[in-house]
Amino acid sequence: MAKFINEPSHTFNEYLLIPGYSSSECIPANVSLKTPLVKYKKGETPAITMNIPMVSAIMQSVSGDKLAVALAKEGGVSFIYGSQTIEDQAAMVKRAKDHKAGFVSSDSNVRPDATLADIIALKEKTGHSTVAVTDDGTSEGKLLGIVTGRDYRVSRMSVDTKVETFMTPFDQLVVAKEGTTLKEANDIIWDHKLNSLPIIDDEQRLRYFVFRKDYTSHKKNPNELLDSNKRYVVGAGINTRDYAERIPALVEAGVDVVCIDSSEGFSEWQQRTIAWVREHYGDSVKIGAGNVVDAAGFRFLADCGADFIKVGIGGGSICITRETKGIGRGQATALIEVCAERDKYFEETGVYVPVCSDGGIVYDHHITLSLAMGADFVMLGRYFARFDESPSNKVSIGGTYYKEYWGEGSARARNWQRYDLGGDKKLSFEEGVDSYVPYAGSLKDNVAMTLAKVKSTMCNCGALTIPELQEKATLTLVSATSIVEGGAHDVIQKDKTSLK
Repeated sequence: MAKFINEPSHTFNEYLLIPGYSSSECIPANVSLKTPLVKYKKGETPAITMNIPMVSAIMQSVSGDKLAVALAKEGGVSFIYGSQTIEDQAAMVKRAKDHKAGFVSSDSNVRPDATLADIIALKEKTGHSTVAVTDDGTSEGKLLGIVTGRDYRVSRMSVDTKVETFMTPFDQLVVAKEGTTLKEANDIIWDHKLNSLPIIDDEQRLRYFVFRKDYTSHKKNPNELLDSNKRYVVGAGINTRDYAERIPALVEAGVDVVCIDSSEGFSEWQQRTIAWVREHYGDSVKIGAGNVVDAAGFRFLADCGADFIKVGIGGGSICITRETKGIGRGQATALIEVCAERDKYFEETGVYVPVCSDGGIVYDHHITLSLAMGADFVMLGRYFARFDESPSNKVSIGGTYYKEYWGEGSARARNWQRYDLGGDKKLSFEEGVDSYVPYAGSLKDNVAMTLAKVKSTMCNCGALTIPELQEKATLTLVSATSIVEGGAHDVIQKDKTSLK
């Protein structure tokens, strides 16, 4: 007969934090959200520490190279999705790493025989006004010239006009050689009153651009997460099938950390994957694992050597695993049990293995609740899918903008590796849906607002760091009636859209 757990499992929405004593020092400006991404031994410093407790989900509709750069600027890490070819994923990682805190790979390029129509179409596609003209039309071709908005007038020129006739040719450009530092590049930009500076190699091949606007951008991002070479920290998802080919390509591209993307991590497949990494790379490659929902699952993956462990099965907004398979657990209950085991493991071994809460985050305050329950950071899908930087399309429905958002277990993604149990290489049935989420604008603005709420709540609990929150927090279960009471009730709300 099956083992029964008669206590119900709970979700974040069933808990509230009890306020604690707040000293005059407890103001949001004094709160630190630094948190370890990977395991470390007692008394040592983690190899990677994030400045904010947020990572993006390993999903096609969430984590591409643009979101990786945007999130790293805010202090978090994006895990570029693995349900694509090894070459394409490695290229995404490389683009994000090559962004290099000011050195940007060009993604707007044409050949000299292209036309004004091509320039207009490219600008509409990328939104960029600076276009590199190279001999082969690629970002690494021989630089022949540049086209900016000052080089043409749509109203006075034929769309058939060749680019080579109106571009600013190479001999009229101010350029710098590869090896120029960012400070030197910015000095050249200011001295020559440029908007952009091409960086070329000894064969005149384009390597990067440095833009005037990025100088201000970096001054505005004090939390940006950089590696030892001042490149953005970037993660990537892997599976338990082609890891022997995928991981070397990702390492070559410069990836900082990988994570096994799986709906269920308590398996021999993950054990084999981690063992392969340790055999071939030792501890130099950082690898996260999961997902699990209980102490036994955590203990298994920790003993396997995982650098961090993800918690959560079936709690994602586009996940229907619980509905289709009857597998999973309420996210709050799963997280509380796993974090208790994490602390016990630390006491026994002296090794601290960070826990990532993956799924079940609906409101911003759920992030604070998950941190109080023991999570070191949270993984978010729907949250990041809403932003400009996610890879999905923005669509207008009934006059309102939305972003497309689909699960890795949906027919659209067909990421069979994520649900692989060693059988046929196919997705036998769906465990995710295809949907839309309300468009929310830029990542930077939204993350700033979310973290402002987290910091404010931490101050209400008298905590200035995440470990202090976990030590001081008091949580209480609430009834269904209390949940209703917690929102606006017994009033007629004004229509906010009618207010001027």
